[in-house]
Amino acid sequence: MKFSEHLRKQVDSIWKASFEHPFVTGVADGTLPLEAFKHYVKQDSYYLSKYAQVQSIGAAKANDFYTTSRMALHAKSTYDAEHMLHEGFAKELGLSNDGQIIVENPAPTAVAYTNHLFASAYKGTLGDVIAAILPCYWLYWEIGEKFKGAKPGVAIYQKWIDTYGDEWFGNLVKEQIDRIDELASRASDEEKKRMEDIFIKSSKYEYMFWQMAYTLEEWPV
Repeated sequence: MKFSEHLRKQVDSIWKASFEHPFVTGVADGTLPLEAFKHYVKQDSYYLSKYAQVQSIGAAKANDFYTTSRMALHAKSTYDAEHMLHEGFAKELGLSNDGQIIVENPAPTAVAYTNHLFASAYKGTLGDVIAAILPCYWLYWEIGEKFKGAKPGVAIYQKWIDTYGDEWFGNLVKEQIDRIDELASRASDEEKKRMEDIFIKSSKYEYMFWQMAYTLEEWPV
């Protein structure tokens, strides 16, 4: 069994909970309140700005020029594709006239998740970086595949589903899956266990991100 297959097996119940979360199913069938999606877009805009920074840390930690260039390209892709998508959402949802979203006080879960990414990246190896960021790639891809063909009847929800079910996104995911398998093939048992723990924690944060958006999570005090 490949290391990536082992990781996917370990988080199956967590990802199933994400597939069934009312935020995700509400996007797919068009019943999600727009206020929840607005909250998601704001928090995700903050998250993606930090995600690209973590991808860039991965570029710096790579031991070969090719991997450095690819990780840097992934960071740029986060801006070009994901951020541009959110710019359109911001205008359509009335969050910003120019499409730029400034989140001065991100929700607790958004802060906690990105802090986990940074801690894994700064303290660990490239393998730890990939383990931390891969659930976001991979889970969204599976959501895109699972709900491909859904007709929510809400234009922005349709665009969200179509984006993550697109071939270009799938190719990025497959590249990072292959990368973690290659890194794991040279890692010690201790390193692989650490990567597994990081991957599982990121998967739990992905579920919490849906919950954060659905409940309009803010700081309690």
